[in-house]
Amino acid sequence: MALDNTTGRRREVIHSEKTISVDRLENVISVFGSFDENLRLIENELSVKVTDRNSELCIQGEEESVGHAERAINGLLTMTSKGELIDARSVRYIIGLVKEGQDDKIGEISKDIVCISAKGKPIKPKTLGQRKYVDAIMGNTVTLAIGPAGTGKTYLAVAAAVAAFRGKSVNRIILTRPAVEAGERLGFLPGDLQSKVDPYLRPLYDALFELLGTDTYNKYLERGNIEIAPLAYMRGRTLDDAFIILDEAQNTSREQMKMFLTRLGFGSKIVITGDITQIDLPPDKTSGLRDAMRVLEGVPDIAICTLTGADVVRHELVSRIIAAYEKRDKKIGEAQTVKKTAAGKPPNTARAKKNQ
Repeated sequence: MALDNTTGRRREVIHSEKTISVDRLENVISVFGSFDENLRLIENELSVKVTDRNSELCIQGEEESVGHAERAINGLLTMTSKGELIDARSVRYIIGLVKEGQDDKIGEISKDIVCISAKGKPIKPKTLGQRKYVDAIMGNTVTLAIGPAGTGKTYLAVAAAVAAFRGKSVNRIILTRPAVEAGERLGFLPGDLQSKVDPYLRPLYDALFELLGTDTYNKYLERGNIEIAPLAYMRGRTLDDAFIILDEAQNTSREQMKMFLTRLGFGSKIVITGDITQIDLPPDKTSGLRDAMRVLEGVPDIAICTLTGADVVRHELVSRIIAAYEKRDKKIGEAQTVKKTAAGKPPNTARAKKNQ
């Protein structure tokens, strides 16, 4: 008998054992990771024991845990057979999908290559959320992507832009950001206006450098095929045959967002990315991204994608940090709701009569 952590009741433990036949040893090595780090993670997360017996993997433990481990390992083997790099993040993500009963969707994660980087690296979605995001970009003229830091919003949008440019679907790539002072002051930065706003646009430069290479990037920049500029520079323009990305859109005003959306010309595509939990606008200003999410919902040919902490592809600790802040914000929200309810609660009738 064992104690169920969910119900607190005793339950019968059914021990089970399953085997997985393996055709290629190199796939097993890739799944297990350096010094079997991934294997130990699987064993710890699912409370099972996995042993290698020649061309078979033997999984031992409680029946439910063994089933989860079997499906997780099969999913990871499928991924590595497609050339995917298996790390701790991907192991935890696959285990999460298995526990949620979504392991049948593992094959969809890296189904297609978005584009190839300058060094020959294939750029693919790494989560189901990213997969839906890429599909939305490909299938719609305007796509809004909302999610926390590290979910690949900007990088995948730039990858899609590079793919469209290489495929001659568009003639230009235009990347823009609002230059909002997040506690700092632009006036104290050295140099002219362009030098002052360049640091705000650095993440866009970095993504293009990696995907195109420095020489190719500079060549297209000189020809005018690539343009990176603050959002204020977009006013009064009509952008035809272009792939346009507005990054950090949570820091736009409602007026700026409307101005940007109406720059759309024939043969163009727009991707808008932002994190509504990191708005740097003054308290009395409404975020243009928040407003656009409400206004544009249900409009044909416009997709609104929401990425979550499960889609974070940075260091594992980033996901934990995001979860911790979400938990804190939820508590604050609940406390404010209780306070408002108490403030608007009618007086106790019996007590009121007694006081009279």
